[in-house]
Amino acid sequence: MHEHQQRKQLLQIAHLCYERRLLVAMDGNLSVLLPSGDVLCTRAGCHKGLLTDDDLLVVDRRGNKLRGSGTPTSELKMHLACYDERPDIRAVVHAHPPISVAFTIAGISLARCVLPEVVLTLGTIPTVEYETTGTDALAARIGPWIREHDAILMDRHGAVCVGRDLLTAFCNLETMEHTALITKTARDLGGARDLPPDEATKLRQMGLLRYGGPPDAVKKAEAGGHDLPSACTACADPAPSLRMAHVQGPTAAPSALEDAVLREVLKSLGKP
Repeated sequence: MHEHQQRKQLLQIAHLCYERRLLVAMDGNLSVLLPSGDVLCTRAGCHKGLLTDDDLLVVDRRGNKLRGSGTPTSELKMHLACYDERPDIRAVVHAHPPISVAFTIAGISLARCVLPEVVLTLGTIPTVEYETTGTDALAARIGPWIREHDAILMDRHGAVCVGRDLLTAFCNLETMEHTALITKTARDLGGARDLPPDEATKLRQMGLLRYGGPPDAVKKAEAGGHDLPSACTACADPAPSLRMAHVQGPTAAPSALEDAVLREVLKSLGKP
């Protein structure tokens, strides 16, 4: 894909991130590797819903600006860390998907095997410990996790999703937020049940061999293994404490209190 096409796609993906409410205001940043090996990225302080070609810059792999106006995104070090860790990565999307971020604030992990299609394509979605945004420490924290995952959450901060192109990275981001929404809804309804360990393992191996993924994970699948965490492969209680009152069905036995109230009502009506 030529640079002109990549610029056009980056604008489209940025607009989609805003339209899908995966970021707001000046949040988020995107980048893609150019055929030259340099990086096309968004500039700092630009609205992704209104992004234009003038908001894009070209930097080298050390972060030095080569072309464009303004200052590169403050998260450029994080993007470069992703490219440095995995030669297969060609695009990085960082956004602030609200439900996914809420899970990190609540201290609830999305690194569980709940949805078959997510296990198939992403495996699990880990949460990386908090680091200050835009720092070397954050970039260093992200690197090792991206080596093994295509989508990660940063505690209280947002998501980093990578791919072989911008569309793939965006799809990983969209899948993350969709997973968070379904998981939250299931928890509100009474509990999110994990997939059986054998099924989770089978799905992940199938997905890595069929669709690819982090090179280290693909190697594990080719050797008959997988990259799933113990939360997916060990027996665990899949049902968290219930947050909603459940109405008992017609066959449920009445409680002692219900039985006493019923007797009083019948007595007042003159019935035995």
